[in-house]
Amino acid sequence: MISSIRGEVLHLGLDHAVVEVSGFGLTVQATQQTLSALRTGQPAFLHTSYVPRQDDAPLLFGFSETGEREIFTTLLSISGVGPRLALAVLSVHTPDEVRLAIRDSDTAAFTKVPGIGKKTAQRILLELAGKLVIEPEPAAGEQSTTTPTGAEITAAEVRAALTSLGWTEKDAGKAVDEALAADPELGQADTATVLRTVLRGLGAAKAGAGR
Repeated sequence: MISSIRGEVLHLGLDHAVVEVSGFGLTVQATQQTLSALRTGQPAFLHTSYVPRQDDAPLLFGFSETGEREIFTTLLSISGVGPRLALAVLSVHTPDEVRLAIRDSDTAAFTKVPGIGKKTAQRILLELAGKLVIEPEPAAGEQSTTTPTGAEITAAEVRAALTSLGWTEKDAGKAVDEALAADPELGQADTATVLRTVLRGLGAAKAGAGR
């Protein structure tokens, strides 16, 4: 899974951004709220959700916070709710507003989202009842545990670069994990170094398989 990306913003569109990761431009779909905080030519960090598709190219969705990604991925578990509709929910409501609507069985809150009628709203409330509860604010002095480490961010960026080159998410993840397991100190290296190491390993494995 591509859980996050970090890099320079190359382009901003109406519903997406192109972010350069290790020399590769990744198209990331996002809400207007998320895109409004990005600037062309400036560095960006986004939490992401990778959505494979059987009959088309996979899509990458970006979020400014992990709470938005949680709402997005949970909505995708509902029959009839695709990534575009899940993103539309986050374009209308904040994560806490979505949680409150589910807690209060507020059908009207979901019908405010373009593309969601009363029946779909009722299905969302039925399937998510008891889920996505309101999370308490951390006490003063407490630190959030959801911030990814530098090594995790680097690994995610390398996986993203490999999938952009044509490797499957499964093969990319396996190659990165094997490289880091073989050389634990590699986890402290920069993204470009890790990517070169993984590519060399994949090249050597391919050459060995061809003999």
